Amino acid sequence: MRARASSPTSAAAARLLTGALPAVPTLAAIVGTLLLFSLFLLIQRQPAGDAIVLIAQGAFGSSFAWQSTLLRAAPLMLTALCVALPAQVGLIVIGGEGALALGGLAAAVLPQLLPAATPWFVATPLMAVAGMLVGGAWIGAVGALRQWRGVNETISSLLMSYIAIAVFKFLVEGPLRDPASLNKPSTPALPDAFSIGSLPGLEVHWGLFWGALACVAAWVFVRHSTRGFAMRVTGGNARAARLVGLPVNALALTACVLGGAAAGLAGMFEVAAVQGSANASLLAGYGYAGILVAFAARQNPLAIVVCALMIGGIEASGSLLQRRLDLPDATTLVLQGLLFANLLAWEALGGRLAAWRVKLQAAAQAEVNAALEQTHA
Repeated sequence: MRARASSPTSAAAARLLTGALPAVPTLAAIVGTLLLFSLFLLIQRQPAGDAIVLIAQGAFGSSFAWQSTLLRAAPLMLTALCVALPAQVGLIVIGGEGALALGGLAAAVLPQLLPAATPWFVATPLMAVAGMLVGGAWIGAVGALRQWRGVNETISSLLMSYIAIAVFKFLVEGPLRDPASLNKPSTPALPDAFSIGSLPGLEVHWGLFWGALACVAAWVFVRHSTRGFAMRVTGGNARAARLVGLPVNALALTACVLGGAAAGLAGMFEVAAVQGSANASLLAGYGYAGILVAFAARQNPLAIVVCALMIGGIEASGSLLQRRLDLPDATTLVLQGLLFANLLAWEALGGRLAAWRVKLQAAAQAEVNAALEQTHA
């Protein structure tokens, strides 16, 4: 009787621990980051406790803070997917900034090629498609170089991002420059009808909705589709995937194209909803911050939504730290850097946590089997 009473409880506890283990490195990294950030401030004789409270207030302490956070989180969700989707097949791609820039540029140029009477419900989707195609092609080239030429995808994506930014600046400041933009070179402004408005009741554009929707769709694709399962098998062991007949090259290329398309869509929203044209303000570092978001989320598309809010809140709190404590606005960049370093450090626990997870799953199954045997007896 005692075995029957305790088995379901211990099995449920094992399942709970099994589900919680993947979050341990991220939570430990956050705690370590706060401790190191406090030490960093104390060395400068700054009130560490007050600074952390102000960061929380600047991120989530008021409706204005929430809107600033959401505004920054919208592109981060999409640029994080540019890292998370290729990671499903074992590729570390960090070139989202370049895909965002070129995707935004394509979205800004497309309206100039359309007839003057084109309605917004035709032009806006075409702008999104243009941004996604250009971004997807750019990151897709990274995947192609990796799979067919053996070029390291991390290095090539970073170098191609620099090339994309250089091409962006050349075109914006040269052939595509609006003659009316004097001190701030930019492409011609989008017609007002093509601008993307705000969500009802918020001063945040529709990119937030589509970014969250893209994360949910990516999670469903990765976790609940045959092709997504094949991608995860490839990411676990590419050699074994080839042995069982999976099209490893095609899966890797698909993941890179989808990731690049997400970053290109982020660029489109930044142009159509925030900037109104392609200009240097588009290069705000969202592609690089997306790397941090993806690592904090451990490449889980659903967790990206939460982590994007966290990183967006940290970025939004910089002005409050500057006003209240006279700290440089770049203080939040130090916090993000410490978080990234801690995430990499705690990632070393991944192998041990995986072993613990296997043991917990085996223990839970053993408890269930024992309970079944007792029942049949």
